[in-house]
Amino acid sequence: MRHKHTVLLACACALTALVCAATLRADPGPDPPVTTTTTTTPMTTDAAPVPDLDLIERIIARHRQEAWRWERVMGAPLTRALPNPPADPGQRAEAWHRLATRMHQRAVNVPHKAAWLCIHRFEASWRDPNPPYYGGLQMDLQFQRTYAAGLLRRKGTADHWTPLEQMWAAERAHRSGRGFYPWPNTARYCGLI
Repeated sequence: MRHKHTVLLACACALTALVCAATLRADPGPDPPVTTTTTTTPMTTDAAPVPDLDLIERIIARHRQEAWRWERVMGAPLTRALPNPPADPGQRAEAWHRLATRMHQRAVNVPHKAAWLCIHRFEASWRDPNPPYYGGLQMDLQFQRTYAAGLLRRKGTADHWTPLEQMWAAERAHRSGRGFYPWPNTARYCGLI
């Protein structure tokens, strides 16, 4: 008899569990709020939106590549990682964006830019392919190997470089102590030596 009560109790528990499960599954929850097209107030939600981490990583990669592009133009070492990067992915993306913007500003504002443009005016076209001197600042191969070896490997001679890349190569020569003396005549015409 005791065995029958146990089985009966177990069956009752199982039946109760099934009824509860069916009720939970069938409960649609609260009705959604009624919205009309004339309402202009935004609806608020309690849950914060979840950031799309893949998208943020792609944005960071794009900003990183942009920063590297300008660092290569200047011949500066590439920034592989941010110093003290923020923990929040969105803030990290913004930090890379700021770095890319800073590098762009530095790259387009070449030191001695007016001097390089003056020398160019007396030298040749930015696309001058005639050996032994190439480009708008008439750089020979040894000069290009010394001050822009990476560009020479990637793009060929200076006539294939942008004017900005040519000016940065000349700026590296200037900073190395050569000044404007690789262009003795045109630097004199420009009043630089």
